[in-house]
Amino acid sequence: MTINLRKKSLLLFPCLIVVLLAAPILASAPPLPNPVLYLTGTEAFQSSGKQFIRYKYDVLNKADYPATLFAPAPALPPCGANTKSSRTWVDIFDSRGKRLYGFCALGKPSDLSGIWFALEEGIVPPSYIYIEMNDRQTNTKYKSNLADTTL
Repeated sequence: MTINLRKKSLLLFPCLIVVLLAAPILASAPPLPNPVLYLTGTEAFQSSGKQFIRYKYDVLNKADYPATLFAPAPALPPCGANTKSSRTWVDIFDSRGKRLYGFCALGKPSDLSGIWFALEEGIVPPSYIYIEMNDRQTNTKYKSNLADTTL
């Protein structure tokens, strides 16, 4: 019985060393910040015979996010018919949590400078909105600040 215990100990010892050496590396990886959202402008446009206002936004700290967050993720559930949707989806919500729009195929962090939602002309927009970036691979959500809908 003692020999069997020694064999197990000898097998487990290298695993323990690897875990102990890797722990500082894993612990030193800083967590990603929440997005800092701000309105860049509005624009009128027409679609299907109706007039709309597009509210355009940017994420101030988009450079803090690694490109891997926006890589195609064919192993994860698709976004409708899009089987090459990205690992991280971005949803836009009003301040009460009602989803207004979403993006499931942003290809790189700089694409966060082109997010938007639209309302039919004459509809009063919510006073504030926020975004949630959902990393579907790690099931981690990053929620932004509340951003104005007027300049």
